[in-house]
Amino acid sequence: MVKPAHGTDKEIARQVIAALPPDASIEDIIYALYIRQKFARGEREIREGKGVPHAEAQKRLRKWAK
Repeated sequence: MVKPAHGTDKEIARQVIAALPPDASIEDIIYALYIRQKFARGEREIREGKGVPHAEAQKRLRKWAK
């Protein structure tokens, strides 16, 4: 399991890249960095009280799954 990356953006990028397999493509690297950024943004929004309650998320997902 990979520990969450902390530090400067450059340090985080290094940690994310180091966690990828040796044969990772540039597309794999870009995607991993993109996903890391999205998770970090989501975590920050939750800490700021901007998250969606679980029940509301389920309700929204039900609409999309139709």
